[in-house]
Order: sequence, then C-alpha cells, then structure tokens
Amino acid sequence: MMSQYPEQGLGARGVESDADESYQRYREEDRSLGEIVSEVMDNASTLVKQEVELAKVEAKQSASRAGKGIGMLVGAAVTALMALVALTLLLWWLFAILIGSSADPALGWSGLIVTVIWLVVSGILAAVGKGELDKIKGLPNTQETVKKIPNAAKGNEEENR
Repeated sequence: MMSQYPEQGLGARGVESDADESYQRYREEDRSLGEIVSEVMDNASTLVKQEVELAKVEAKQSASRAGKGIGMLVGAAVTALMALVALTLLLWWLFAILIGSSADPALGWSGLIVTVIWLVVSGILAAVGKGELDKIKGLPNTQETVKKIPNAAKGNEEENR
C-alpha cells in the first residue's frame, strides 16, 4: 500500500490530492506562519476596502438615479397643479360654451371633461417618473464581487471565473 505522506507526493490511490499539493507548497515556502498570516490579513483588508469603495460608487450612482426619478415625480405634481390652476378655467369655459351656448354654458359637464384631461396628464407624468425609479438596481457589482469572497478566501479563485 502506498503512503499518504505528502513528502512522497502521492495519496492513498497513487494520485496527488489537492491537500497534498497544498501541503507541498507550504513545505516549499520559505516564509514563517506569521508572515503568511500577515499577508492573508493584508489581502483581506485590501479586499474589504475595495468592496467598501465599490459600494460607495454604486450607492452614489443609485442615489443620482433616484434623485432624477423623484425629481420627475415632483415635476409631475407641480406641473399638474400649475396647469390645473392656469388652464382649467380656460378649458372649463371653452367646453361649457361648446357643449351648451354662450348664453347658457354647460358648466357641470365641461368641468368633468377638464378634470379627466388633467388626470390623464398626471398619470402619464407619474408613469415616466416611476420608470426612472424602476431603473435603479441597487449595488449590482458589489453584490457580485461579495459572492466571490468565500472562494477567494479558500484559495479557489478559479471557481469565480
């Protein structure tokens, strides 16, 4: 039966295992355990700093998009209000005269028609603003790279590709 000792490079079945290869690399290293741990801690610290920086950049981009979407919704509300105040009277009277007559305007029906028109305009503006907000995807790059950390910590970076 073959030996499982890494010095001989072969496992129980005569094939080098990943653990044996890893142990061989460790035995060939000319560094102390403290140096290796220090390097691992430095690498982990760098990784965390990079992830935090990526999160900041993505958060800024998402906030910018959210601001644009909210601005559109506020613009929709203000525009609807101003338009209702300025144009409602004009349209109300115009429809009242068209439906009725100059002498006897149909104020009730014309008021209803004008209200429906402004509700449609408001709905369109709100839909555009909501569309802008729906484009926000959070922090997609950060989420993807954070998923890769466990494999990188185990030394299996190739599984992340």
